[in-house]
Amino acid sequence: MTGSATHAADVEWRRDQALRAAVIDGCRRLVREGLIVGTAGNVSVRRDTDRFFVSPTGTPYDALRSDDVALVDLDGRWRGGRRPSSEWRIHRDLYRARPEVAAIVHTHSREATALACTGRGIPAFHYMVAAAGGEDVRCAPYRTFGTQALSEAALAALTGRRACLLANHGVLCVGSDLEATLGLAAEIEDLAENSRIALGLGNVAVLTAAQMREVFDRFATYGRQDDADPDLIRITDPPPGTREEPR
Repeated sequence: MTGSATHAADVEWRRDQALRAAVIDGCRRLVREGLIVGTAGNVSVRRDTDRFFVSPTGTPYDALRSDDVALVDLDGRWRGGRRPSSEWRIHRDLYRARPEVAAIVHTHSREATALACTGRGIPAFHYMVAAAGGEDVRCAPYRTFGTQALSEAALAALTGRRACLLANHGVLCVGSDLEATLGLAAEIEDLAENSRIALGLGNVAVLTAAQMREVFDRFATYGRQDDADPDLIRITDPPPGTREEPR
């Protein structure tokens, strides 16, 4: 192997190790934030067009090692020290169907899972429902875990969306990077809790399609430093120590 080939292989190995570490860190973060218990749920990141790294099945997340994170091809072949998550089909099918997706997070978070057990999704009772990409968060119909039928139901519920509930099961989120997807999973749990509280109070006001379109328009520039607000005027002070002292 030439020096350039050795260097390329080393770079690839380091990248793969970083992706495996990201999956492990993501799983442990879900545990810390109370979004999963035990070995429930799973996390994956896309490696390239045809492969992804996914957390293993039935393994405590605090005991995960790098080699435990399986590398799975879209044809079902896999490499690693432990078998991939029982929900690997969902990850495979989403990566195959959604080229913009780079990370997938599946949780059994308490509030959202309880809501999913009623077969209901989350309507636009709060504008942050738009974080999931649409006017609501759908609930996919119940299918047995680990099956192709569940994957197909999840893909349908995620059409035009970044999150959905899985009836009598949990939550599924996708995103352009793992950090954003983990954040979305936490947001869905918060929305589910607020939805339950609001339903308990009664007379929940659901935003109209027109109101949600306004939210999407606002989201297009939300958080950007170049967001133009005609009523906001920035005053730039000179750096400390450069002001001319009064005589």
